[in-house]
Amino acid sequence: MIFLFILQAIGLFIVTNIDDIIVLSLFFARGAGQRGTTARILVGQYLGFAGILGAAVLVALGAGAFLPPEVIPYFGLIPLGLGLWAAWQAWRRRHDDDDDDEGKIEGKKVAVWAVAGVTFANGGDNIGVYAPVFLIAGPAAVVAYCVVFLALVAVLVYVAKFIATRRPIAEILEHWEHTLFPIVLIGLGIFILVSGGAFGL
Repeated sequence: MIFLFILQAIGLFIVTNIDDIIVLSLFFARGAGQRGTTARILVGQYLGFAGILGAAVLVALGAGAFLPPEVIPYFGLIPLGLGLWAAWQAWRRRHDDDDDDEGKIEGKKVAVWAVAGVTFANGGDNIGVYAPVFLIAGPAAVVAYCVVFLALVAVLVYVAKFIATRRPIAEILEHWEHTLFPIVLIGLGIFILVSGGAFGL
């Protein structure tokens, strides 16, 4: 019974977080060569996912007043804003005559708050899936779900790191990261806004 429950929790986590691997891989590519990148991404992912679990528990407990469902889509503004900022920085670097080759190769520092913000903003679907599951589960089951999910967050981060550090993939990410990173974040933000009906879209 416990084994089946763990399998169910693992399956639910994979289905709702598989898309995070792409975003996290780009974060790793962006922070390549910077000391502490893995730790910052791991902490940011945990903070963002803890926010997702907290929101799902609040909704499941009937505390929707603290996080009305119609508010969730507006979190898409977080990755949208980060993506636009990254695009602006990439455009400036491309037109900066003072950039030397070493500066172009060296990675950029990935901020914990950026990873956490993108993770939470991308978690609208997670909240929508987790809340009903938590609603029908008992308190002990909810705690068990959260423990399994939080254990799998580290696995998710290291899978993304593994993908980002494979030579063929790493070369592609290194070459296209400055273009892919803002595009993925902007696309993610627009998708969250539109799919959630923000601004009447």
